[in-house]
Amino acid sequence: MYVRHVALRDFRSWPSVDLELSPGRTVFVGQNGFGKTNIIEALWYSSTLGSHRVASDAPLIRTGADRAVVSTIVVNEGREMAVDLEITSGRANKARLNRSPVRSTREVLGVLRAVLFAPEDLTLVRGDPSDRRRYLDELAIIRRPRIAAVRADYDKVVKQRTALLKSAVGARYGSRGDAGVEQTLEVWDGHLAAHGAELMAARLELVSELAPEVEKAYQLLAPGSRPASISYRASIDCPAGATVDMLREALLEGLAARRRAELDRGVCLVGPHRDDLDLMLGEQPAKGFASHGESWSMALALRLGSYELLRAEGAEPVLLLDDVFAELDSARRQALAGVAAAAEQVLVTAAVAEDIPLDWDAQRIGITMKETDQGRISELL
Repeated sequence: MYVRHVALRDFRSWPSVDLELSPGRTVFVGQNGFGKTNIIEALWYSSTLGSHRVASDAPLIRTGADRAVVSTIVVNEGREMAVDLEITSGRANKARLNRSPVRSTREVLGVLRAVLFAPEDLTLVRGDPSDRRRYLDELAIIRRPRIAAVRADYDKVVKQRTALLKSAVGARYGSRGDAGVEQTLEVWDGHLAAHGAELMAARLELVSELAPEVEKAYQLLAPGSRPASISYRASIDCPAGATVDMLREALLEGLAARRRAELDRGVCLVGPHRDDLDLMLGEQPAKGFASHGESWSMALALRLGSYELLRAEGAEPVLLLDDVFAELDSARRQALAGVAAAAEQVLVTAAVAEDIPLDWDAQRIGITMKETDQGRISELL
């Protein structure tokens, strides 16, 4: 799989750019802040419908514009697929697949399968559980695009259920119409358990297949370090081999058991939005105990594990390397370069050419920035 063409309109610092790409390695070279990462971000957005840098879409639209457009042509086993994404602020985004409008932007998921390495990856180890949940869900969606709808439905239920709990903060049984709150909560409990069980099942399946790949990748990156392992930590008792039905029942039981605490605090305490991915080095959690080098090795191992998992399933994913070589020591840089050497397409950003391995035969595209009446904009050299 490779991206043959990418075009941006009013995306971040790019008022307009069209790039013809080819298999192999392409390096975008430019000073920090000149807009090279924005190209990688746009491709990642085309793959996942999300940014690796911001949580909302508004910052993706160039200042002064009312929308941004990301267009890609992806070649997979000789077949071309065109994806056009229109990003608007305050309104629903739109998408076209092979120039035909689709009902939901989620219908374009799976066309471009990519794995991203970026400096932000360190938050996978040192950040909040939400960072690790997002990593799992993004990978699950790339593998099985239908999971995007499951997660969207689950997020809506959590939002509605949390609003109900907040409105009932301090409520107690038998007073101020709490019976009605209880009955409504039971309805939302059923929705949360149904969608949550599907999301948890997808994550559990993913982690079971990802774990050995992460272990091998970490050993490659840090052969002298403690062994790495990952496991899924749920907010409910989660027996090995649990089915969707078993997870649904466990969620309902967990919700019933925490009902009083939820009403007191006004928050939803049970469900996959409370889960985490445990990262271990030997007997210790990586967060708080790993050195800087070990943390980077664990973060890279998670991405390399993702790459190997997707690669084993068929179409080789596009590798997106966003200024990561500058962050790595020589051993980790060499290990990552070895993986990239075998990939069908690698798209890399670098502030200076010296950040790229010397033995790489790569197309180089220079990026600069200029001042205009509309502000600073990115341009190709």
